[in-house]
Amino acid sequence: MAVQSDSGGKDDVKTQFVTREGTYRLMTLSEYSRPNRVGYTSGSGSSHVRVSLVSLPPGGGAPGSDGQASEDKICFNHGKELCVYVYRGVKKAADLTKPVDKKMYKGTNPTCHDFNTVTMTADSVSLVIGFSTGQIQLIDPIKKELSKLYNEERLIDKTRVTCIKWVPGSSNLFIAAHASGQLYVYNEELACGSAAPHYQLFKGGDGYSIHTCRTKSTRNPLYRWVIGAEGSCINEFAFSPCGANLAVVSQDGFLRVFHYDTMELIGRARSYFGGFLCVCWSPDGKYVVVGGEDDLVTVWSFSERRVVARGQGHRSWVSVVAFDPYIVSFTDPDTEETHEDKSESVQCYRLGSVSQDTQLCLWDLTEDVLRPPVRTRASAHLSPNSQNFSPNGVPGTKIPPKCAKTNKIGHKHAELSGSNAAGEPSGAKPAKSKTNNVSTLNISVGKAKEETSGSLGANFTQRLAALSFGERRSDHRRNFSLTKPTEKSSASNTVALRGKSAGAQSNDSYDPVKLIGTPSCPRFDECPVLEPLVCKKIAHERLTALLFRAEYFITACADGCVNTWSRPTRTHNGDARRRDRIELVD
Repeated sequence: MAVQSDSGGKDDVKTQFVTREGTYRLMTLSEYSRPNRVGYTSGSGSSHVRVSLVSLPPGGGAPGSDGQASEDKICFNHGKELCVYVYRGVKKAADLTKPVDKKMYKGTNPTCHDFNTVTMTADSVSLVIGFSTGQIQLIDPIKKELSKLYNEERLIDKTRVTCIKWVPGSSNLFIAAHASGQLYVYNEELACGSAAPHYQLFKGGDGYSIHTCRTKSTRNPLYRWVIGAEGSCINEFAFSPCGANLAVVSQDGFLRVFHYDTMELIGRARSYFGGFLCVCWSPDGKYVVVGGEDDLVTVWSFSERRVVARGQGHRSWVSVVAFDPYIVSFTDPDTEETHEDKSESVQCYRLGSVSQDTQLCLWDLTEDVLRPPVRTRASAHLSPNSQNFSPNGVPGTKIPPKCAKTNKIGHKHAELSGSNAAGEPSGAKPAKSKTNNVSTLNISVGKAKEETSGSLGANFTQRLAALSFGERRSDHRRNFSLTKPTEKSSASNTVALRGKSAGAQSNDSYDPVKLIGTPSCPRFDECPVLEPLVCKKIAHERLTALLFRAEYFITACADGCVNTWSRPTRTHNGDARRRDRIELVD
C-alpha cells in the first residue's frame, strides 16, 4: 500500500484523510482553544500544550443533560492559562463561554496535568498540575474547594515539571518528573517540609538511584528517583496497562523500563542521536514505543528486551506517540470481536504519532514485522568469544572485526553478550557526558533543528546504513555532541545523579557508539523499517498532543488549538470499508 504523504507546503493543511477503515474528518465545531488566543511565537517558551481528558461516572452534569458526553471533562494549558471545559465529543459544538474552571497564573506556566480516575465521582475529580518553575498544585475544578500546593518554596526541585501522573490504582500517590533528571513520588495527603529535604540512598542500579527523605515524620517526597546522566531532563514516563512497569525516556537518549514495585531496571533502548521525547505502551503491554529527536518512531519488545522495528516518516522531532486501542485487526472487517478476543488474537496494532513538523502519522504494526522469520548471515569474522552475541537477537549476525593488537572491540562486545536479559552490561557506570541546559529543552530549539534536519535528520539513517563501523564511530561522536554543559552540583548530588552501582567496571553501558549493533540500538539495516500508513499535515503549528477515544481522537498544537477528529462511520456491513480498502490498494 502506498503511503499517503504531503508535499510539506504551507497551506495544504488537511481536514480529512482516508484509511482502510474509512474517512477521518476534522470536526470544526468541536474546536477547543484558549479564548482570544494569539498566534504562537517561537520565543514564548510556553508552546507545549498538553491535553487531559476524563469521563466521569453517570449522575453529574447539568440538569436535563443527556448522554455520556456531558460527563466528559477536558483540560488543556496554553501559556499562563489552564482551562477545564465540558467536552461534548463529535456530536455537539464546543461551548467556550462556560468553562468548568479557568485559571491564570503569574510568574509561571502550567506544563502538564492529570486527572485522578480512581477517586473521581460524578461531581468531583482531582486534577494535579505541574508548573515551569517546579511547583505542583492539586485542585478540584468542579467543586473548587480543593487547592493544595507542593514544592511551593521550590526546596525539593527548582526545575520545570515535565510530566506528572497519578500512580495507577492509587487514590493518593502521584509522580512528578523534572527537567533535572529526577522523579519524585508524592502522597497528596502529606505536606512538604519547611526546609530542603535530606536524602539517603535506598536503592541503586545501572544508571539510576532511589533515595528516601531522612525525617522523623513522613513527608513529601516519599521517594526521589535519579535517572540517567547528570542533569539529563526526564521528558516523559508512562505506566504499563497492568500498572506494574514504568517506562521513562530522557534527554540522554535512553528508554529505561523499571519494575515499579521492586524498583529494578529490567530493560532499555537507545536513540541514534538526541533525546527521546515521548513514550507509550501497547494496549496489551507487550511493546513500548518511543519517539524523539532522531525523527524516528522506535518499537521495543518488552518480552525480548530489544528494538524490533523503527518507523521513518516524520521530518522533525516526534513529540507524542500513542496507541489506538480501538483498532487492532483488519483480518475481517465484517466480524465484530469482543474485547477479550482482541487481547488474545491481536494481529495488528494501530499507532499514532505527531511531530514538530505539524504532521500526523498512523502506523500499522503487524505480526510479520514485529516477529519476522529468523534469518542468518554468513560471517567469516566471528570469534569463538562472540558466539553468544547477536546484535538484534538473531544468532550468527556479523559483528565488527576486533583489533588484532589490543583486542578491544571484540573484548567489549563480548562483555555485552551475557550480562543481563537486555543484552547489555548490568553493572557498568554511565559515561560522564555533557547534557542540555534546561533552557535548551524549550520547544524553541526546534527552529535550529529544522534548519539542520536536511543534513542530520533526513539523511542520517541512510548514511548510517552505508557507513563502515570505523566511520560510524567518528561520525557518531560528532552527532552525539549535541548538548551544553550544565552547572556543577555538589559532590553528593553528582554521585547520586549518576546512579552508580556496586561493581561497575566500565562506562561502555552509556557509550552511544558501543551500543550500536546491540539489542538496545540495532543498526538501521538490522531491524525492520516501517513506513506510515498515513502521513498528513493537519496543523499550522507544531503538534503537541494526541489522544485516542472510541468515537474520535484529539490533537493539539502549539498555538493552543485543540481539535477533534471523528472516526469513520460504522456500518452494519463491510461494503463501505471494503470499498475504501480497494481504492487505497488501486
